[in-house]
Amino acid sequence: MIRKLIKSIYNSTCAWMYPVAGKRPWKLGYVPYKFLKIRQAIDNVALSMASLPRGYGYRLDERVIEYPWFYSLLPASEGKLLDAGSILNYSFLLDHKKLLNKEVFISTLAPEESCYWNKRNGVSYIFEDLRDSGFKSNNFDWVVSLSTIEHVGLDNTMLYTQDETKRESQNDGYLSAIREFKRVLKPGGKLYLSMPFGVHSKRGWFQIFNARMVDEVIKEFSPSTLSESYYRYVPDGWENSNRQDAKDATYFDIHTEKKYGQDYAAASRAVVCLELTK
Repeated sequence: MIRKLIKSIYNSTCAWMYPVAGKRPWKLGYVPYKFLKIRQAIDNVALSMASLPRGYGYRLDERVIEYPWFYSLLPASEGKLLDAGSILNYSFLLDHKKLLNKEVFISTLAPEESCYWNKRNGVSYIFEDLRDSGFKSNNFDWVVSLSTIEHVGLDNTMLYTQDETKRESQNDGYLSAIREFKRVLKPGGKLYLSMPFGVHSKRGWFQIFNARMVDEVIKEFSPSTLSESYYRYVPDGWENSNRQDAKDATYFDIHTEKKYGQDYAAASRAVVCLELTK
């Protein structure tokens, strides 16, 4: 209990150091500050993802878009949810009221430092390749995979696993993951999917999706209904966008680029979010 309190105080202090230090992405206080803003966003019922306020997510990465988008659409009803890529594996996200009535399963390549099997009724973990899932067909009411499929089939040894067999260069591996997502969903189940969007670029450990690749994803899943949303990062924050206006977007990779762009983007400069119904 004392350890959790100390950690909470530390994170709160670091969060407020980020704006004081000039809001440079990935520098002192960035992650606690980002999580603070995400927490505020997913709890803000007045926030409309269809009409973002000016300056929203200033100098923050696309997670500040993806999480509120997902939680705004996810129903609060009971059911089974698969997190394909371990994007929800944070205590404050798993504690969200919309997950309280759900069985949550997390599928990812390898164990992570944080594990919440003892939370609520427990979170179940499975370590596997998303292209070859061990779950039975027609099993889940919802699958969520945020900014994950851009890594599928590429070099995942940089950040996600030490398994050398995952040092790959399969450009279209994501389509196999899409097929698996559809297979494990129940009829009428929904897939919440996002990926970086703009000028296609393969960066070794991930790739940026262009319009053709997004259309390939949609065709592969062949949804009964589809909702397609685009968001673009501009110098004063994130804004609502569309395919045409976001098609020239690029990506800032903190792992390989030494200097920030003039807009101080933290990662993606555009993201596409898809809600697909089986």
